[in-house]
Amino acid sequence: MAARTHGPAPTPTWAPPPGKPPLAARLARATWRGLPARRYAAGWEPGLAVPAADGSPLLTDHYFPRATGDFPTLLVRSPYGRGFPWSAQFGILFAEQGFHVVLQSCRGTGGSGGAFHLWRNETPDGLATVAWLREQPWFNGALGTVGPSYLGYAQWALAVDPPPELRAMVVQVGLHDPYALFHTRGALQLENALAVGAGLTYQHQGWRPFLKAILRLQRRLRAVTQAQPLRTAYPEALGGPLPWLDDVLTHPDADDPYWSGASLAHVAAGSRVPTSLITGWHDVLADQTFEQYARLRRAGREAALLIGPWTHTSALRQGWPEVFAESLGWLRAHLCAEPSEPRRARARVHVGGADVWRDLADWPPAGAVAPWFPAPDGHLTRQATEVRAPLASFRYDPADPTPSVGGPLLSRAAGPRDNGRLEARDDVLTFTSPPLAEPIDIVGPVSARLSVSTDGGEADLFTRLCDVDERGRSVNVCDGLGRIRAAERAPAYVTVPMSATAHRFAAGHRVRWQLSGGAHPRYARGSSTAEPPVDATTFTPVRVTVHTDSTLFLPHVTGPEPAAESESVAEHEAESVVEPAAEPKPHAEPAPGPA
Repeated sequence: MAARTHGPAPTPTWAPPPGKPPLAARLARATWRGLPARRYAAGWEPGLAVPAADGSPLLTDHYFPRATGDFPTLLVRSPYGRGFPWSAQFGILFAEQGFHVVLQSCRGTGGSGGAFHLWRNETPDGLATVAWLREQPWFNGALGTVGPSYLGYAQWALAVDPPPELRAMVVQVGLHDPYALFHTRGALQLENALAVGAGLTYQHQGWRPFLKAILRLQRRLRAVTQAQPLRTAYPEALGGPLPWLDDVLTHPDADDPYWSGASLAHVAAGSRVPTSLITGWHDVLADQTFEQYARLRRAGREAALLIGPWTHTSALRQGWPEVFAESLGWLRAHLCAEPSEPRRARARVHVGGADVWRDLADWPPAGAVAPWFPAPDGHLTRQATEVRAPLASFRYDPADPTPSVGGPLLSRAAGPRDNGRLEARDDVLTFTSPPLAEPIDIVGPVSARLSVSTDGGEADLFTRLCDVDERGRSVNVCDGLGRIRAAERAPAYVTVPMSATAHRFAAGHRVRWQLSGGAHPRYARGSSTAEPPVDATTFTPVRVTVHTDSTLFLPHVTGPEPAAESESVAEHEAESVVEPAAEPKPHAEPAPGPA
């Protein structure tokens, strides 16, 4: 409980309504294990109409602890409806722990008035909701926010002009840049874009329409993603055209005026609100979370980071006990008069390959960035080649695009997967180390600097780090996509960020570097021409040649307890760039770029 700072004092005259939370939410609540014991019974006040900034009614459900007392408030703003799973995960669970929870449907969704927009309404509507809160007799002036994905975007939007009541944020697998959700350096993230289209269109309508939409998308995904042109085919998979998604798909340039005002990346640097960030190694928004944390830390803000072995969706399912405990601890520490003790380490990460959690003084930890080099016959070594020369090549054919396997997706196929069938294809190169004599911990950002040339066409370059066990099973760890935008018959350097990881390669395992021309339908297939992916009707094969001075950069960390941030690791989180190839520099590191 916390002291009031705004508005009239709560009075005993406020009579909590008698309604119980919805049955579906109570049944879902009963299925969770490993959660803290409830402190209070939860009450429910549904269907409140809160005025938006333009006067439209924002339908809002109020959950509360059935007890006499002064409790802080959590604001949860969602475009996905107010029912399952939000009613259970946020409404009931946090009310049971002593919070008022205001669960609200964003403008134009879930019965709220007005029209939904991907980014223009959340700041004014969030502030209008706080103005409404100040008039409520149960509001004690202590406000926090919590929520995943787009619910995280709504939190950053409120922090653009934070009200004085806002004391804590918990951004779970959160978004701050819509452009980066749909595009990677100009390449369309096709499968995720379609999944987001289905989610934003149907989830707020209820679980039946949403389930029907997901099943339709699964049935028609292959046909739609291989259609020519893509733009005229995708409505078949989503039940009709979506004008906002059409706009998203047809604006692949981050500098296009269309995206003006969409990114809230700058908010983290200026925010003084203590912020807890939660993500998973295979979350589609992991890189956005890493950027949020880096900006908060550079600005000297109070921040914490939790990274689990999760995808975007499994963080809220299998990972929910850890995610809930982290969120609850942070909110109690900053909103309650008798706060819990927050964990001491700023960052806590799950180490894949070892299945252990590791507390870190900061993220990324200190450690040396070690270069690894491709060698003839598919070898990966620690020894650089003295002479630059063509090493291996593959032919990427858009008519038979290299498929995607696992990784950061919004589908059940996400996460670590066996890459064996993928790596058997002729259009995939692999370079593999000898069996390791001792374990190696890779903790931090991973990147590649590729020295490549093509036979004249534009090309995408998909690069992936894999762990190969004693049986030869190759499992993806992290990856990234870069591209050569213009014809490059002479070698050019392409620096590709490959996200980040905390992974132990066990003794006897091998490190594998995988290279190909794409990952379809995760990314729209490249046409090898200048045509936009959604309008392309001409697809031309392209041959990509990798040269010996290509380099994979892995952040090695030794010792039992990695400590503070290392610039030698952080500086490799660079944007994908294409540079003219100069004289061979086998030991050169990727050019620094923005975090």
